Amino acid sequence: MKPAGPVIGVLALQGDVPEHLRALADAGARAVPVRRPEELDRVDGLVIPGGESTTLWRLSVAFDMLEPLRKLIASGLPAFGSCAGMIMLADRLADGVAGQLTFGGIDMTVRRNAFGRQVDSFESDIILSGLGPGDATPLRAVFIRAPWVEHNGQNVAVLGTEEHTGRIVAVRQGPLLATAFHPELTPDRRIHELFVDIVKDNT
Repeated sequence: MKPAGPVIGVLALQGDVPEHLRALADAGARAVPVRRPEELDRVDGLVIPGGESTTLWRLSVAFDMLEPLRKLIASGLPAFGSCAGMIMLADRLADGVAGQLTFGGIDMTVRRNAFGRQVDSFESDIILSGLGPGDATPLRAVFIRAPWVEHNGQNVAVLGTEEHTGRIVAVRQGPLLATAFHPELTPDRRIHELFVDIVKDNT
């Protein structure tokens, strides 16, 4: 018998794929890796993991995933992007490389590697809104070559800011969710639980 819960894919081109699969399963989803366009037909939502945004862009082109994902996200497919995934969900980049494309969907401008390079990785307690009863409890956030949101449109809800810089690090626009940090690297499942609820509300 299949477990209850929506089917949520993790874009398995690079990044923390096993960690997201495990976190989604803990949050009550049926989690599956997705590498090919035809596999998108079986998912109710999609996680875009961290990694390196230019590599993710080029791999999505190589695997014929860029345009199908752009169309699905534009038509309402729930998606959650962490770190490089946040960059890939941005409509605009402040410092993209020449020709760099994203999936888009969230009316925001994102700066890549805004918090520094790999050696500048850090952890910080984030107070998040939009999580329901868990709002008051800080979330320990892991930042690795993390981006931040430099500008968000009026329909983009800010869910969290980094405590020392005040920079926007978590946003939501309709069924789209993005964080500059890596919630899959900690045992706190509230972000993944929120995304599972978003997917349920859209199915």
